[in-house]
Amino acid sequence: MEANTHHKLHTIVSRLQYCLILVLFSSGIYSQQLPLYSQYNFNKFLINPANAGYNGYTSINLVAREQWTGFEGAPRTHAITVDSRILPNSYIEKDASVRKKKRMSSRSGRVGWAAHLFNDHTGPLDRTGLEGTYAYHLSFTDSQLSFGLSGMFYQFRLNKDEVILSGDPYDPLVDGIKGTVYIPDASLGVFYTTSRIHAGISAQHLLQSSVQFGDRIDDYRLYRNYNITAGYLWYLGERVSIEPSFLLRLPERSDPLLDVNADISINEKFWAGLSYRTGNAMIIYLGARFDRYFFGYAFDYNFNTLMDYTYGSHEFMAAVRFGQNARRYRWLKAF
Repeated sequence: MEANTHHKLHTIVSRLQYCLILVLFSSGIYSQQLPLYSQYNFNKFLINPANAGYNGYTSINLVAREQWTGFEGAPRTHAITVDSRILPNSYIEKDASVRKKKRMSSRSGRVGWAAHLFNDHTGPLDRTGLEGTYAYHLSFTDSQLSFGLSGMFYQFRLNKDEVILSGDPYDPLVDGIKGTVYIPDASLGVFYTTSRIHAGISAQHLLQSSVQFGDRIDDYRLYRNYNITAGYLWYLGERVSIEPSFLLRLPERSDPLLDVNADISINEKFWAGLSYRTGNAMIIYLGARFDRYFFGYAFDYNFNTLMDYTYGSHEFMAAVRFGQNARRYRWLKAF
């Protein structure tokens, strides 16, 4: 009886480990514990909280990603982000003396904010995250230095009905597993940008919270992940520009992951690009702008045996920007 119980426990742990690896390490062979996005250059807030409101617009971004299409139980990610800048357009009256008052701006125009809601679904596991971000932007003559801090709240939900065991479908070990787990988290970042250059560094999973579905199930810790990114914008005439960039991910408990990107833009209305990701992956992406609306698509192709079983990974993006322009900030006039 004890051997049989131990065997069932081992089966549960093995299946949960498999599911958790797919969800928590949702980039598959790259061993990342964060959602994997291919069009992060369009919405840099996804990798660095300092980008919240950095360009002065109010932006709403939607992302839908289907990982390893055709593979049963493969990861699916859906996310929405909203970010904006608190503009310096209101005033307050402050007492300067007994007889007179001084009229002062109540907003410096330096504060940005963002909200991020996403869901990862893989097999019997769902991970939902809610993130709130505060950013502070320091403007100089022709550049900007930004700082961001995010607080997050995760919900991990296990559908025990989808945990399949051999033999008797009911087992007290399965019944003892927690169906839902809640954990906090945080991230921070720094971002520097000019009319041609951008560079940033961020750290995610600062709290290194652990996920534990039961007393008899091993817990899984969310280890810190560091991102370093940079890019340079070249203008090839008045209508065409090209921007090479890179993103280096440095997880604490796995190998580094490097993306090398190059994209070309025409009239700031159409763009296309190519990325190489270490781990034998190539990404092709393209997009178009119609007034204030933006649409994009990315296709990930893996140069390994995984492609024998899937149709690749597909990512769709839609966004809208509000605000007349971003030139209300002195340093952005150089753009």
